[in-house]
Formats: sequence, structure tokens, C-alpha cells
Amino acid sequence: MFPKVTARRAVVVPEAAAPRPIPALSSESRVVVVGLGYVGLPLAVALAGQFQALGLDIDARRIAELEAGHDRTGEITADRLAASTLALTADVAACPPADFYIVTVPTPIDGANRPDLRLVEAASRTIAALLPAAVAEGRVPVVVYESTVYPGVTEDICAPLLEAGSALLCGRDFYLGYSPERINPGDREHTIDKITKVVSGQTPEALDRIADLYGAITSGGVFRAASIKAAEAAKVIENAQRDINIAFMNEIAQIFAALDLSIWDVLAAARTKWNFLPFAPGLVGGHCIGVDPYYLAHRAEQLGLHPRVILAGRGINDNMAHWTATQLHAARRSKPGSVLVLGLTFKENVPDLRNSKVADLVSSLGRLGHAVTVHDPHADAAEAMHEYGIPLVADALKKRYDMVLLAVPHREYLAMGADALRALLRKGGTLADLKGEWGRAADWSL
Repeated sequence: MFPKVTARRAVVVPEAAAPRPIPALSSESRVVVVGLGYVGLPLAVALAGQFQALGLDIDARRIAELEAGHDRTGEITADRLAASTLALTADVAACPPADFYIVTVPTPIDGANRPDLRLVEAASRTIAALLPAAVAEGRVPVVVYESTVYPGVTEDICAPLLEAGSALLCGRDFYLGYSPERINPGDREHTIDKITKVVSGQTPEALDRIADLYGAITSGGVFRAASIKAAEAAKVIENAQRDINIAFMNEIAQIFAALDLSIWDVLAAARTKWNFLPFAPGLVGGHCIGVDPYYLAHRAEQLGLHPRVILAGRGINDNMAHWTATQLHAARRSKPGSVLVLGLTFKENVPDLRNSKVADLVSSLGRLGHAVTVHDPHADAAEAMHEYGIPLVADALKKRYDMVLLAVPHREYLAMGADALRALLRKGGTLADLKGEWGRAADWSL
């Protein structure tokens, strides 16, 4: 367990001092994970199985619920939390000197679709205040960023903040690294202990230590990126690639709709070819795919380049919720009515409401005059109201509607089946299926 630290002394290293070697890892090595969300908590729990690990999150409620054995993200079970040796705190002053500090805070976009780096900058300042005590104790700290950023953020933005806040020199007193997060919320197959982890370091020695750290917790091995910027870029293009492929599917869905063709009928035929990529149309939300391309586009524009493909794909996907609402409106012969929307989270079987495009769809249907009721067995009602002003109606499945829309195919809805949901319709009502889960069983699909 981590000791409680109540006092620190600043350390001043002569500027002419040589870089300090980084000790080899051991079971006594200390790791602090900053940010305990979908990414940070699974990582911290995994690290606690090999090292002395502490999870730091400034949200005291989050720490309290984890200490009580509850993870609202659903990524870590109560049994795993209870069995873990992970220490938890919301108090920065309680963080003892450590060998590694790993940043896993969100990196969203602002209202103008520009990178919002405030959280990662704040985390850097927090760690900067902790570095002197680690150095004074004889440690050589390594600061690793996992938050998705554009190439250059770690070295050009975070490093100066760490130096300014610690009065230490990066590359001499402490070192940098970047290892892009690859957590897929709700995915029980590609977990942190099984995936290949991309790692990068400021120096070969720092890279070795970071590779050792992550290699100790995953059976998928590590890939040593050529540089920190290469690792940053790899992460952002992984999601940009998916975004562009989905944008193509959304565009052809709109074309085929104008031709009175079902996109699902077309895909059923096309997927018989061995090298046809299995993407599908849909609403692109969440904390990664709908956000990360804007990071790369922002950096490109700083360099005087115009990323046409990236921004075109983003434009198509951002407009998909409105287009879908107009299609649903047309399916009802432009006659407003009562609509039950099933699912509000950004993907199935998770409680994550971040950047949910279903919320945009609900808003568009409302502007078209429909009375919309939203139901979601996974989403938190208070969060839905706070983030989107959308009330979740727990007993919504006890009423009848002019349209029932399967927006997010949670397992609970699929278990009910199309016939059970059709029973929620008024006479002449429409059952709509955005993901093609029921094929021709629904009256309308993309």
C-alpha cells in the first residue's frame, strides 16, 4: 500500500548535471495513474497486480464509489475491485513519490470542434507538483501520456508544463513517454491485459522502462514506436480511419435511400466478397471516433494544410443524426407523432453518454414536431438530463407510440425481439431499426 505523504521538499538539480539513469522495474516500483475513467481504471487495476499502484481522480464521488466496490463504467466488476491492491485517492497531497505517472484523462473538443487540452494540461500541472518529491527520494520519474492528442502535444505542450511546475529538466531529471490507450468500452475480448500496447519514450532507456511496464500487464506484447510523435499519430489515425470508412457507408446509405434501396440489402450482397470491409452506416459518437479526427485536422491546419478527406468524413457523420430524423419524419408521411427512442448511449451495452449522437437525433425529431420519449436501461438518468436535457422514462415500455425506434441495440432490446417492440405501436405505427439488427422485421431501416 502507498504511504501517506504530508510534506515535501523541493529539489534543485544543477543545470550541468548529467542525465540520471532510470532504475530497472521491480515489484516495489510505484505507479500513479491520473484519471480513473474507462481507460484509467482498468489500467490501474492491471498495474496493481504487478506493482505498487495508486489511482488518482479529482472527483471525490468517483473515488468513493470505487472504494464501495462500484464502477459506474461497468469495466471492472465489484469482485475485481475488492480483490485489487489498487490504492485510491482524490487528494493530490496523498500521492507518494512514484517511478511512473500515467495520464489517462479525457481530451474532448470544444464547441468549435477544436482540441480542448485543458484536462491534460491540468494533469500535467498536477504531476509537475509531485515530481520534486520523487527526485528528492532518489527516483527517476517517467511521465507517460495515454490521452489521445495530435502529434507534438506530449513534447511541445506537456513537457514545458512539467518543467515549469517542477523546476526540473525533462530528459535529465525526469523522462517522457506516450502509449496510446486502446480501451473499447464494453469490449470483453480486447481488454488491457490482452491487446498489443504501442509504447514510445523520450530516450532509448525511457522506452525500455515503459516497454517493461506495459509488457508486465499484457499478453499481447508491446510495439516500440519510432518516436513519441509517431505513437501519438498512430492513435489518432486509428480512429480517423474508422470514421472515414463509416462516413462512406453513411454517404452511400443516403444515396441508396434516394434510390429506394435498403443499405442492408446492398451490404448483404457486397459482404460476400472476401475483401469487402465490414463497416456499416450509423451514428458516430463516443469519446474517440467522433472526436479524434478533429485533433489531426487541427494540427494539419496549423501547418497550412487542408485535410479534405478527414473533414469531409466528419461533416457526413456529424450530419447523420439530422438526416436520419428527416428520413424517419418522411416515413411517417411528415406527420408528427409520438416516438419512443430506445437507447441513448453512444454504443450498445455501455453506460457511456459522451458525445451521443442519439441526443442529436432526439433533438432533430423534436424540432420536426414529434413528441419523443427516451428509454435506456444502461444510461444514468441524472447524467442524461445534465448533459442533454433529456429525461429517461423508466416505464416507457408500458405505453404505445406512433413510432418505436431502435437507436442503440442494447442486449435487453434484442432479447425482447421485434414482435414485442411492435406491440408497443399504435395501429398503423412504424418500427424503425437504425442498425439493421432485425433486417426486414422492421418497417423502416437506414
